[in-house]
Parts: sequence; C-alpha cells; structure tokens
Amino acid sequence: MRKPILAGNWKMNKTPAEAVEFVRAIRPLIAKYPQVETVVCVPFVSLPAVADALAGVKVGVGAQNMHWAASGAYTGEVSAAMLKGLADYVIIGHSERRQYFGETDEGVNKKIKAALASGLVPILCVGEDLAQNEAGLTESWVSAQVRAAFADITAEQACGVVIAYEPIWAIGTGKTATSEVANRICGLVVRGTVAEIYGEEVAQQIRIQYGGSANEKNIAELMAMPDIDGALIGGASLKVESFVEMVRATAEQL
Repeated sequence: MRKPILAGNWKMNKTPAEAVEFVRAIRPLIAKYPQVETVVCVPFVSLPAVADALAGVKVGVGAQNMHWAASGAYTGEVSAAMLKGLADYVIIGHSERRQYFGETDEGVNKKIKAALASGLVPILCVGEDLAQNEAGLTESWVSAQVRAAFADITAEQACGVVIAYEPIWAIGTGKTATSEVANRICGLVVRGTVAEIYGEEVAQQIRIQYGGSANEKNIAELMAMPDIDGALIGGASLKVESFVEMVRATAEQL
C-alpha cells in the first residue's frame, strides 16, 4: 500500500518567524498520525529556521523550486546542493512557475535529474489549463508532460518521484475537479503513462497527489479514491487547523 503524502505549498507567504510559529504549532498535532507523510514546502528564506524547528520530528521540509545547475552565474537561483541538509523535498514544475517564469518541460526534466542526484525527492507538478480542459485535451496534455518530465530517467530513479496532478483551472479558484474525475486523471492518465514508460510494477509504486483547491472539506472524499495518494495543498496549508484536519481526515481513510 502506498503511504499517503500531504504537502503544503506555502508559495510566497509567511516570514521566517511566522513559519517557525506555524511548524511548532503543528508538530504535536501531526505526530498523532504517523501513517501519513506530511511535508511543508516553505520559501527559501524560511528553510533554515523551519528545518531547525522540525529537527527530529517526522514532518518533511520542502523547497518550492531549484535550478538544475550545480553552481554558476544564475542570479537569484538556488541549487540542489544548497538545499541539502535544509530540505528533503522540492516542488518542480508548478504551474505558477511554468506560467509566470517560463519553465519548460525540458527544464523540468533537468531539475528532476539534478534533484534525484542530490538525494532530494522531487514533487513533479503536471496539469492542464481551462482552455485545454474545455477542448478535451486534458489526457493528451498531461500524458505529454509526464513523458517529457521522465525523459532519460531510469525506472529506479522514477520510483523516487512524487507526481502531483494539478488542474491549473482549479488552483486558488475554489473550484476543484470531482473526486471521480481527479481519480481518473491520476490513475488512467498519470499512472497509466508511467506504466507505459516503465511497466505496471513501477507505476504502482509511484505516489500521485491531487492539487487544486484541496482543503479540509473535500480531502476525505479525494483520499478515498484508489489512485489518489495524497494532496499538494495551497491556501489550506497556511492555517494550522485546516492543515492538521486534512492530515487527520487522510489518516481516517487508511
């Protein structure tokens, strides 16, 4: 059975002091649910303080982005080597990075390779926008993103990647795909594409999250779906009560 993974993506929110206050508040509450893997993906400036506050606690720390190069003249960027010791996970290819900062499938693939080489767990984001969804292009678009992301990555390496299916039209809008639709895309399209690349055994090992306005009200229904192994959570991960409730509700599904 795949262990569910809930990852909070704080985006550009919380100062380092606020971040520490938050993780100190959730530590004893989340400790009650060891059967759920939990992660907080915080801004770069908060990584050292959050990593220190969570030392010895089974709550993972994640970065929200990284560069594929080991070092160099990339002003404002952070390498995988710089994240080691501060983060265990890194979000790669989030739709906001693709939309606002011009990230490409090729760049996403290079970042995944660099993350894996440094021992970080990539959380790969894939998903379609509203126009693609309404045009019936969801399956072909998402499948193509998965194929591009895993180019020249071995089956063994692929098992170390978490995939997050995030329909772009649902991120921060309050809209969400129905649990049945989300499960179909996660299973038939994302897991199905992985199976075509690597085989069914690998596909059954990889964890696939749903993202896009996942919150404490819909998490139980989403987590009851057989091909949804967790959630990449935006706004709901910024509040102690809602994030802990999502972890609790997920644990209840096991």
